[in-house]
Amino acid sequence: MTSKIAVIGFGNIAKAIITPLFDKKLLNPKDVYCLVNTTKSLENIRKDYKYNINIFKANSKEAHIIWDCQVKLLSVKPQQLKNIIELEKNKNDRNLMVSILAGVSLEKLIQRFPNHKCVRVVTNIPITIGKGLTGISWGDQITKDQKQFIEKLFENSSKIYNLPEDLLDIFLALTSSGPVIIALIIEALSDGGLSGGLQKQLSEELVTEMILGTVSLIKDTNITTAELKNMVTSPGGTTISALRVLENKSLRSALIEAVVAACNRSKEFR
Repeated sequence: MTSKIAVIGFGNIAKAIITPLFDKKLLNPKDVYCLVNTTKSLENIRKDYKYNINIFKANSKEAHIIWDCQVKLLSVKPQQLKNIIELEKNKNDRNLMVSILAGVSLEKLIQRFPNHKCVRVVTNIPITIGKGLTGISWGDQITKDQKQFIEKLFENSSKIYNLPEDLLDIFLALTSSGPVIIALIIEALSDGGLSGGLQKQLSEELVTEMILGTVSLIKDTNITTAELKNMVTSPGGTTISALRVLENKSLRSALIEAVVAACNRSKEFR
């Protein structure tokens, strides 16, 4: 891989992207230069992170070193983008800015970093256990070798989808906001078990295992969700009684509108 990579913002997602590359010796920690915003973050990473990386505060005199790196992974909050000031004066065809900022368009990235070729990436929290979903939209003039390199950054921790940029907002809504929606559903169902007399821990375990088993059933047998519904739902039975309540409470509509709202909010960051 490339000799130097800068990581601007070193939170959970950035760690999940970079750490597997260290684990598999695809990248040397000495060749990674990270910027963080606070002294506390700096101290915690130096204390707790298992690899000895080069890490600096964003306002330190050493911070300029990141602009000597050919590849930058931009992993700050979208609201912090205005604080990232490009220092390079000359455009270099090898300079890449890979952004995982929610909702920030390629157009805005190119305006902000005119000396770089820009790539927009959307990924999600399961990347922290190597089961992420990552959507990539390529800026102009990205070479085949550069595409392959960037895909290598993510392929060890996630499944990659190459998408046109206009689909990244809905990709984000489904895959990045989705895990929190699923967590809420797990919590609500386990509370239902609690109401029926189960202990909270057991109820949550049962719900989690049920969801894992259901997903495996759908994937392993290639049945549709409608076919699964027909397999389980019997006339006058318990499942149709549950489904009637969910339809009356407009659960299906609420979930659809939640995804639409997340998508629209992502677009507002452009």
